[in-house]
Amino acid sequence: MNDTNNTLFPEEKGKPPRAPLAERMRPKSLDAFLGQEHLLSEGAVLRGLIDAGELPSLIFWGDPGTGKTTLARILARNLSYEMVSISAIAVGVPELRKILAKAQHRHSKGLRTLLFVDEIHRWSKSQQDALLHAVEEGTVTLLGATTENPSFEVISPLLSRARVLRFHPLNAEHLKQLLHRAMREDEHLKELEIQLTSNAEETMLALSGGDARVLYNALELTVNIAPRDGRRVSIEKSLIEKSVLKRLPIYDKKGDAHYDTISAFIKSVRASDPDAALYYMARMLDAGEEPLFIARRMIVLASEDIGNANPNGLVLATSCFQAVHQIGMPEARIVLAQTCCYLASSPKSNASYMAIEDATAAVKNEQIPAPVPLHMRNPVTGLMKSEGYGKGYIYPHDKPGHFAETQSLPDTHKDKIFYHPTDQGQEQKISERLRAWWKKRR
Repeated sequence: MNDTNNTLFPEEKGKPPRAPLAERMRPKSLDAFLGQEHLLSEGAVLRGLIDAGELPSLIFWGDPGTGKTTLARILARNLSYEMVSISAIAVGVPELRKILAKAQHRHSKGLRTLLFVDEIHRWSKSQQDALLHAVEEGTVTLLGATTENPSFEVISPLLSRARVLRFHPLNAEHLKQLLHRAMREDEHLKELEIQLTSNAEETMLALSGGDARVLYNALELTVNIAPRDGRRVSIEKSLIEKSVLKRLPIYDKKGDAHYDTISAFIKSVRASDPDAALYYMARMLDAGEEPLFIARRMIVLASEDIGNANPNGLVLATSCFQAVHQIGMPEARIVLAQTCCYLASSPKSNASYMAIEDATAAVKNEQIPAPVPLHMRNPVTGLMKSEGYGKGYIYPHDKPGHFAETQSLPDTHKDKIFYHPTDQGQEQKISERLRAWWKKRR
């Protein structure tokens, strides 16, 4: 049996495994921390809190690998907090109460506790409730970290006691600095002569998706499997693309990425931009979004944003849903693309949408529902007829042009116009026809 270790960094016998590169390169000071300048630059909110020497309860909201945990550790160290770090996945209410009891003991001695709760969005309402008293009394300073929108995942009482700070993905310059810092400063990488071609570096930065952890993991794995000559390691673009960094879309079907992307898709169709709409559709499909969800949204926007400017939009969107249901992926993407391009390229009108909004508002604002005019009621029985039901009703088909100008709305709304057709597409003809029929529209 060959005992030769095929990795660049064989572990020494009797020693624990080495920590991953991402952990070894975790910055220990604010000066070494990269990114989140909107929070940490001079005059920024978090910088002001740090300078004041005391933190309120905070919730760090941002994508993975943007520095939430790292910054929490730096803050605790710089401001002399005792940091207790827990994961919401692993700690329930009984364990939390024990932690809070110890924090209360420290608090009684004048010591401060920073309770860092990773993935706080995974806690149930009862688990989050268990924190309220300790946070309100100042027994602990809460620092929660979440990748999900706190507005949806964190209970309102806790949100009202904490300030939410948004973390942004790292940009290419941040990642480039981190990459070269690791090759220059890591105790193991700096012993090597790493030759990273410019194309390989650009690919690694792009596919990292703003996530420092992904970048470090990719570098460490690439170095281990790349061709080498002694201490010289050569990394090519093809190695990164084919063997190392298989980027998975940051897309949670129940999280922000889901709602942000479908929102961008709908707004691109509304903006008559088929290229942007196709891009966002492709992102959703690539991430595994349910095709029928996209088809359903196109049915809605066909009425809301196109309406009678092109009534065929609703027909095509409905047919698209049926076709996608029948054939499934991957062919369904072609049908979705056709419908997407058609709707985005159609004339737009939200007149029907605004009309039902106005009509609904009129109904809700009525203290007493307005009675239906007698001539609009159907005299089903003799008693109804004797009460005047249907009296004076004019049958439009008996009139020239199959139209008669009559009052159909209740008296309280008789002059109200809810539907205001635009001059877009077929709706222009509808507008002209209504103006010819109804004097109040002229």
